[in-house]
Amino acid sequence: VDSYDVTVEEDLGEIQLIKIEKRKYWYQDDWYLKYVTVKTPMGDYLEFPCYRWITDEKEIVLRDGRAKLPRDDKTQILKQHRRKELETRQKMYRWKEWHPGFPLSIDAHSHSDLPRDIQFDNEKGIDFILNYSKAMENLYINRFMHMFQSSWSDFADFERIFVRISNTISEYVMQHWKEDFMFGYQFLNGCNPVLIRRCTEIPKKLPVTMDMVECSLERNLTLEQEVKQGNIFIVDYELLDGVDANRTDPCTIQYLAAPICLLYKNLENKIVPIAIQLGQKPGPDNPIFLPSDAEYDWLLAKIWVRSSDFHIHQTVTHLLRTHLVSEVFSIAMFRQLPAVHPLFKLLVPHMRFTIAINTKAREQLICECGLFDKANATGGGGHVQMVQKAMKDLTYGSLCFPEEIKAKGMDSKEDIPYYYYRDDGIKVWEAIKSFAEDVIHIYYESDEVVCEDVELQAFVKDIYVYGMRGVKASGFPKTIRTREKLAEYLTVIIFTTSAQHAAVNFGQYDWCSWIPNAPPTMRCPPPTEKGTVTIEQIVESLPDRGRSCWHLGAVWALSQFQDSELFLGMYPDEHFVEKPVKEAMEKFRKNLDEIVNSITERNKNKKLPYYYLSPDRIPNSVAV
Repeated sequence: VDSYDVTVEEDLGEIQLIKIEKRKYWYQDDWYLKYVTVKTPMGDYLEFPCYRWITDEKEIVLRDGRAKLPRDDKTQILKQHRRKELETRQKMYRWKEWHPGFPLSIDAHSHSDLPRDIQFDNEKGIDFILNYSKAMENLYINRFMHMFQSSWSDFADFERIFVRISNTISEYVMQHWKEDFMFGYQFLNGCNPVLIRRCTEIPKKLPVTMDMVECSLERNLTLEQEVKQGNIFIVDYELLDGVDANRTDPCTIQYLAAPICLLYKNLENKIVPIAIQLGQKPGPDNPIFLPSDAEYDWLLAKIWVRSSDFHIHQTVTHLLRTHLVSEVFSIAMFRQLPAVHPLFKLLVPHMRFTIAINTKAREQLICECGLFDKANATGGGGHVQMVQKAMKDLTYGSLCFPEEIKAKGMDSKEDIPYYYYRDDGIKVWEAIKSFAEDVIHIYYESDEVVCEDVELQAFVKDIYVYGMRGVKASGFPKTIRTREKLAEYLTVIIFTTSAQHAAVNFGQYDWCSWIPNAPPTMRCPPPTEKGTVTIEQIVESLPDRGRSCWHLGAVWALSQFQDSELFLGMYPDEHFVEKPVKEAMEKFRKNLDEIVNSITERNKNKKLPYYYLSPDRIPNSVAV
């Protein structure tokens, strides 16, 4: 890092813009410019933030760091600069449909096609093939890596690739994964805590009777009364019904199921499973499995639910609802908000590397014959069908954290006391919202100013038209007319790109590294009758050695923070220069520190601490 002083003898008058040119050297020498500080003859300092790469013989024109809305620009030169910047950006950041029905993504075939400003500094660092192989080497499992089709001999055999790190969640999972309490706990605080909902009526497609579940109920009430009292919960994997299983390896037939799982809040306030049906259509060949069944019948039914949960988690909760949605926000921001706009300055730290990581994923991970096909039953096209089906549930309301928790009937702390994902998520949501409100009130003195901001309206419209494909039912606004709505909208963006992604990404090694707890594929069809399942059958159903290793490498690599990770509220790049915004940032950081302290306090002496939504573990953006 170098600093350069340039002295100018003559008086330049009031400085509106600074132009930086770079002459081409005889080899490529891109230059990353952080900022320019100008000291005037009067002794004042003007900051001109840049934080961009200057490549080839390009020139960059900078404005000073004070954030301005379109209405604030009075001179022709500033209006023109603003317009030109957006015209240039719109040529560089183009929308493209990757698969029919998907949210649109960036028009780039590979990472190297992307604009230099949004590429990773070191492309090797995000090479999935390299990282997964490195992970397998680090975990000492590469000796099993090519043993596709070769089954493990029993559950204990999985320990040969399991890295035992004492006192960790992953070790606890390995020791307790068969227990009903552990199975139920993951719906609240595992890496996919978004599916469970309060059951208001037993669905007709799950013909559970009182006789079946009586021995699981603890309050001397009928099943109907338990439902009325709010003690019954349900998780339905209907989305997987009809999705094609992976057929890329002719030597291994792989299977998917679409189970329905009924859960019960017992007298200890723990959520435990009481009935599992492995298909959507009731019938004699689709029995309802119960805790009172033979040990291995019940265990295999739970394994099928865990496997289905893994598929929904990877493709819907993680890929669609954090990665792809964040990319939409990112592209729209670059296309419609110039660098001088306060909302660009607010959002840009939360878009860092998102387009780059998604482009790399489309290049290596989720493409045809990509790494995803190697070990996952939804590889080979199933994951594409899942995203297409899940788009109908991708609504604006479902991205508003408190609203979504409430819609699922999961909002009462009194009724459901151990739902840490909800408790911590709401605290972080409120902190982000308060920060967004503070920034909005600095620049928008009234709702009228919000309505008049043409760049903001174009940004919102881009997200609706291209991200949500103009689907009215998505509930995404086409325009924003009040400061209150704008605060909520910005909170949705920042929360999704930071907290929501952290909650569903960084627990993957903890919860999915013990393979029987999260099988990425199943090699036998779901059982169609009771009383026949053996331990051998279960091991034959679980992933073979080769697939287990690829899976382990993947969940390890995905759970690592970046080397230079910036966590929520850390804004080293000074896009904002005004004092009131810096004070708002300071207040935001203080609020986040208080949340960290309360989470640390709660987690003390817990065998299963919940820390994924602790702000010191929430990266600012989706970058892994």
